[in-house]
Amino acid sequence: MRALVVYESMYGNTHTVAERIAEGLRETFDDVEVVPVDDATADLVASAGLVVVGGPTHLHQMSSIWSRTAAVDAAEKEGSGLHVDPDAEGSGLRDWFDRLDSVDHAPAAAFDTRVDGPALVTGRASRGIARRLRRHHFKLVLTPESFVVDHQVRLLAEEDERAREWGRSLAKASLRAAAGANRDGATHGGRR
Repeated sequence: MRALVVYESMYGNTHTVAERIAEGLRETFDDVEVVPVDDATADLVASAGLVVVGGPTHLHQMSSIWSRTAAVDAAEKEGSGLHVDPDAEGSGLRDWFDRLDSVDHAPAAAFDTRVDGPALVTGRASRGIARRLRRHHFKLVLTPESFVVDHQVRLLAEEDERAREWGRSLAKASLRAAAGANRDGATHGGRR
């Protein structure tokens, strides 16, 4: 099975998490591609047996044009210590979802990066990502996951391995979902 990891990243944290998730997936899948949101074409999505989508949490939710601009402006301030990811230019996940066609119940998962703290306080972009995946008829195989950054917007050290482990769990969950779909199809086919 082929897996596609689509990410939106402003300061590189979500990009790093996407790469670590892909490392975990590669322990099971031969073909795993990691692409920024602007490169996630309809053909790539359609050819994937598993689609994993992630982005940063901005103002308690998925980024917007305004929040993305504010993030770039913050990085440009002298002494900010922030660096804009090379793939941050262009559209975000909201625009991508607006362009995306529906799929036929392909397995999927959602993740985000957010500031360390209770999700009730920080928000979680992964909830909105998951909702939009379901609207496009993807079948979520795991609950959305968050990976945390500190207040200086640096990914916490343990999150690298946690993202790899989530990728491993995601691979297993997608295989179980595929096996269940095949079993259901065989059962329904036998009754017709």
